[in-house]
Amino acid sequence: MDFIESVKMAVTTLTGNKLRSSLTMLGIIIGNASVITMVGVGQGAQQYASGQFESLGPNVLFVLPGSDESRQRNTDVPRTLTLEDAKAIADQVPSIEAVAPQLLSQRLITYGNKRSDTSITGSTPEFTTVRDFEVERGRFFTNIEVQRRNRVVVLGADTARKLFGDADPIGESIRIRNISFQVIGVMEAKGAFLGDNQDDAVFIPITTMASQIVGRTSPYGLSVTFISVTAKDEKSISAAQFQMTNLLRLRHKIVNANDFTIRTQKDALEIVGNVTGALTLMLAAIAGISLFVGGIGIMNIMLVSVRERTQEIGLRKAIGATQQDILMQFIIEAIILSALGGMIGTAIGVGGISLVSAVTPLKAGVSTTAIVLAVGVSGGIGLFFGVFPARQAAKLDPIVALRSA
Repeated sequence: MDFIESVKMAVTTLTGNKLRSSLTMLGIIIGNASVITMVGVGQGAQQYASGQFESLGPNVLFVLPGSDESRQRNTDVPRTLTLEDAKAIADQVPSIEAVAPQLLSQRLITYGNKRSDTSITGSTPEFTTVRDFEVERGRFFTNIEVQRRNRVVVLGADTARKLFGDADPIGESIRIRNISFQVIGVMEAKGAFLGDNQDDAVFIPITTMASQIVGRTSPYGLSVTFISVTAKDEKSISAAQFQMTNLLRLRHKIVNANDFTIRTQKDALEIVGNVTGALTLMLAAIAGISLFVGGIGIMNIMLVSVRERTQEIGLRKAIGATQQDILMQFIIEAIILSALGGMIGTAIGVGGISLVSAVTPLKAGVSTTAIVLAVGVSGGIGLFFGVFPARQAAKLDPIVALRSA
């Protein structure tokens, strides 16, 4: 019997038992759809994280107080960075463009009978350059206002909407810790960063923040939460990191381990990439189990099919069909089931990715590699698990098979 005839017989047999064939393919369908969807979602998560970190600003480095070990060991954030450190970096590190020390707190802000529990950032005028923020209305505070510790405030887009609605807040006064601040500007909408709403915030001079809101000081001067730095270009990032490390070690008179940590966007992206990559691999492995289970299902159904079709097998062998003909027919049936299940699963997986992209911020993409791998694996599983029942069918003695009818 030729190959084309074997395929026709296999198709006829499978279509004659539609329900059983559909249930046999179910494991393969679920496995393929899960693998493709999980890989697509994982890649979307990596792209989302990359976009989030790029929104922090171009070529940004973050100088954090304390070493990694000390921050993990202590619940309180070390106060090892000061406003003077930020000024020294701005004056003495040639490979940087701008420096913005930041002092953070969470406080209740009121305007009339409206109130909002909002993130407060104390910084300098360079903040907008380093962190790539834009002022939509009004202006940002100046260096003179920082030096004089003026009570001026710039509102985030969402905070302005909460307190003032559609009204213009410029020139109005809000209260922070029962202290009156004049609104001088409103920032453009920035969006969320890893779930943190950057528009639900207010910005005031860092000196005002330290002296009137949080009283953040240390034995070394006015301490800050961290220092944001932007390098002149991407090639200058490594040089800036090296130069800042040497400068701060000299300023802090460090002999052994650093009491600060410098992180770049690349460092953060590598960490997030490792996490999302491992998560994607784990999810794909879990989904791959469905393919294995689907293969076992194919083998079980094919074994049942061999038992049910014993008379047919015996009759075919009695009229001249060889073991190879019987073997080929059952293997073809198994491959058709797994390949068709793979294609249906692929279509469902692509649809799932499109749904995820439509209803979530993740721009999940269809991975050609994942599709080829999933369909290839499902076909291989069908071949692998179809061989055993096919051999069982091919080895049947035609006389015994006919007698059992």
